[in-house]
Amino acid sequence: MPTARSLLLRPALALAIVLAAAVSGTVAVGPAMAASEITVIVNKEPITTFQIRQRAAFLKLRRVNGNTTQLATDELIDEALKRQETKRRGISIPNEAVEQAFQKFANDNKLTPDQLKQVLGQAGFSDKAFKDYIRVQMGWGQAVQANMRKSEAMSEQDVVQRMLKDGGNKPTTTEYTLQQVIFVVPEAKRKAMVGERMSQANALRARFQSCAANYELAKGVRDVTVRELGRVPQPALPDRWKDAVLKAGRGTTPPQETERGVEYLAVCETRSVSDDKVAAMVFQTEDLQKMGKSGEGPDAKLLKQLKDKAAIIRR
Repeated sequence: MPTARSLLLRPALALAIVLAAAVSGTVAVGPAMAASEITVIVNKEPITTFQIRQRAAFLKLRRVNGNTTQLATDELIDEALKRQETKRRGISIPNEAVEQAFQKFANDNKLTPDQLKQVLGQAGFSDKAFKDYIRVQMGWGQAVQANMRKSEAMSEQDVVQRMLKDGGNKPTTTEYTLQQVIFVVPEAKRKAMVGERMSQANALRARFQSCAANYELAKGVRDVTVRELGRVPQPALPDRWKDAVLKAGRGTTPPQETERGVEYLAVCETRSVSDDKVAAMVFQTEDLQKMGKSGEGPDAKLLKQLKDKAAIIRR
């Protein structure tokens, strides 16, 4: 099954090949941008000639062949649909996650973030536009996974047939009893407060002994909410938290900046489970992973569905 990270990296792989050459000055600086006009409207969202010129420059940096203006327009239409679907599903990618992805991309290409910014600017594509691109791809990855969980749910009959096919064996998985600790950050004060709240979260994590004790610990910190998330099977863990929960054991995950502020999860208890509902989730996860490896692309399937229903006006 494609992850948010794999969906981000696919279109940008070619970029990694040319970054070293670009930073040495072999990529020409693009001409000054002319006045911008709306050229396409996707479900009432406009796409301008300025955006198309910037994206065409990005395609050239990735060494994509063909009519870059047309390819840029098509790519921006796809991204508008992805962004709209992500928003519709209530998925929000925090700024910190985007900045971390930008820095990782720079590090993977043996560049500093400032050097990567320079490379993009020389090519006629801004670091802000690249970060917007990253945000869309990360959000789309989560939207695809959410769609697959809903649309590919297995019936009890499907589960029985699958178990018979596998010799009657019912798969097991780990179930996590989770607690969520949220350090609330008002949106208007996010930039000023996130660093301080991250430090407070790490300090509280260091004192973790049990989920029951978390309530008492949280009383000593202002604007902290503790929520019981209940039992969550491994296949149902949110993609954002999955790796961290698996590594946490009977402890806590590293804090993350989220749309609510700064938060982390505490693993209160783990146990092995194998009921029919869990079996369906395990089978479904296995099938989706195979689908992703085979290149069938559940992301392409969802995108086609969105295109078929979209109102796209080209001027």
